[in-house]
Amino acid sequence: MLELQNYISIINYPLINYQLVLHHLFMQVHTNISELPIFKRAVITIGTFDGVHLGHRQIIRQLIGEAAAVDGTPVLITFYPHPKQVVASTKKPIFILNSPEEKYGLLHEAGIEHIVVIPFDKTFAEQTAGDYIEHFLVNKFHPHTIIIGYDHRFGNNREGDYRLLENEAPKFGFVVKEIPEHILRNITISSTRVREALLAGDISTANDLLGYPYFFSGTVVEGNKLGRTIGYPTANLRILDEQKLVPANGVYAVEVAIEEDDNKYNGMMNIGTRPTVDGSKLVIEVNIFDFDETIYGSRLQVKIKKRLRDEVKFSGLDELKEQLAKDKVAAGG
Repeated sequence: MLELQNYISIINYPLINYQLVLHHLFMQVHTNISELPIFKRAVITIGTFDGVHLGHRQIIRQLIGEAAAVDGTPVLITFYPHPKQVVASTKKPIFILNSPEEKYGLLHEAGIEHIVVIPFDKTFAEQTAGDYIEHFLVNKFHPHTIIIGYDHRFGNNREGDYRLLENEAPKFGFVVKEIPEHILRNITISSTRVREALLAGDISTANDLLGYPYFFSGTVVEGNKLGRTIGYPTANLRILDEQKLVPANGVYAVEVAIEEDDNKYNGMMNIGTRPTVDGSKLVIEVNIFDFDETIYGSRLQVKIKKRLRDEVKFSGLDELKEQLAKDKVAAGG
């Protein structure tokens, strides 16, 4: 069960739905690194794990296996915000595949019970490699084993590396295990390909690489209610995390879960500007099949199953309505 301090940390932590986290009774999300528990023979690994895709899951399996071999505790260390959002030289926005709460849920599903979230800022990034090892890794975690990639860099100017950890291991009494190069290469390639696929609307490729349907959460807000007039009422969504990567404009088949509703519904979603009605603002709207309730203010989770077509401009509402009927059939409605 979660400790009281962790309940408090979760409730106050930005962008985390604590009810979702508390649902996972055996998952502990530690956000106060000054009050970490003493982990039994901690076996740790470190990374952003954005997407928690199939490549990441290979590392998680290695982490859990190494911990089991020494009767230890697997601990996954990650960061918030994404390090590139803090240290990147460009002002170009960094879009993420998972919000924090999504990532924690996926990590738990993959078998992780202890997640430590490091508030990543310039102070943390600029500590020396020696301080990182002694004052962060050793003093905070007392690790039995550290599982890290051969190319992992840490400390000011990225001066620390795998070789330094190996050299310091006898002094501090930990073991260093390497993540195989082919797994790291696969992770880098997969993360890039997932993002590229989503931005191209290639949901099939993205979902195959992730190992699960890409999803996001949003709050239902009022729209212009045009869909209702043509028989296809839609829930307009405001994405909860502004940094979440939104797939390419188009029409998609989706599965919808509504907060406080145990049912799941099939539906179809449009991402775009609605050119048929001279729209100019990007909107995300979902038509939920076999559902006709007012849910303004509710939270929806939308899983994207497949792409149906591009967003196109029709000659008028009648032609749009005809196409929506075909889309509904294609989406399983």
